Amino acid sequence: MSFKFSAGPWNVSEGADRFGPTVRASIPLIEKMEKFKELGIDAIQFHDDDVVPDISNKSPEQIEKEAGTVKKQLDNLGLVAEFVAPRLWEDIRTVDGGFTSNDPQERKYALNRSKTAVDIAQILNCKLIGLWYAREGTHCYESKNPIESFDRLVEGLNYILEYDKSVKIFIESKPNEPVDRSFLPTIGHALAIAEKTIDSLRVGVNLETAHAVLAGLDPATEIAFALYFKKLFTVHLNDQNGLRYDQDKAFGAENLRQSFNQVKVLVENNYGSGGEFVGLDVQAMRTQKLEESYKAISNSIKIFNILEEKVRKFDYDFQKKCIDRRDYEELEFYVLELLLKS
Repeated sequence: MSFKFSAGPWNVSEGADRFGPTVRASIPLIEKMEKFKELGIDAIQFHDDDVVPDISNKSPEQIEKEAGTVKKQLDNLGLVAEFVAPRLWEDIRTVDGGFTSNDPQERKYALNRSKTAVDIAQILNCKLIGLWYAREGTHCYESKNPIESFDRLVEGLNYILEYDKSVKIFIESKPNEPVDRSFLPTIGHALAIAEKTIDSLRVGVNLETAHAVLAGLDPATEIAFALYFKKLFTVHLNDQNGLRYDQDKAFGAENLRQSFNQVKVLVENNYGSGGEFVGLDVQAMRTQKLEESYKAISNSIKIFNILEEKVRKFDYDFQKKCIDRRDYEELEFYVLELLLKS
């Protein structure tokens, strides 16, 4: 089976970070999508305001018109929208979280913004809604009642599920950043909260490599856990150098064996056979020149393909012999040698 890839416009950013300003010029969305297509990308990941910039200050008619323009651009390029996610965390009204804010008006805003994201998804002929609960947590533990907050997260999910009974929702878990304590820090937490909704079959997860590493967990095992429950709606493959800030490095750039096992578990379980994409969430290094800012994406695809080829060559008969003898040192060496061979 041939995997299909997706990427988001934010993967090719202007390079700003907490310690410095932008270092590259902005690239229009249409140019990014054209380049993505050239690199072998099949689908585009969208935030709502990737499709409709300055979305909070536009009328429903303007939103519909601009989303329609992007749909035509996708069609012309032979691309599809993988998902649409409301970018709640950048609005002043979500400084204390969206769904779990202590302010009922801010919670209402989060619901309305999510509803608009679903409307955009409908225009793009997209049936997957993404929720990264960026600020759904606390910096000060005592500032929110966690039981009430979990209930509000379920209410938000139910609101979307009721608004459009054809969409599915993924939850993208992360243990920290930008909040200190996330309410849903891992895949397990996300799957548990899904079971409390009115239609749990339509609520799944997105496993991001870096987020699993930041939680001190193995990404391949997290992928397998979601696959076991048939709830892996997408993945965000990248890499991470330890328990630091979220780095979104090119896939395989830091942990080749860990990356190999992520590809291996996807291959072994026929991921993609239900139309799922191998999503990349990689950021161009701040040091990259404008014309070289797509390399994190192109390199990630190359590394994934190389590792997939290694997986296809994996000797399962030899693996069984090692397991039967309980000679895990030999099995481990076999994997390392497989990765080191050209």
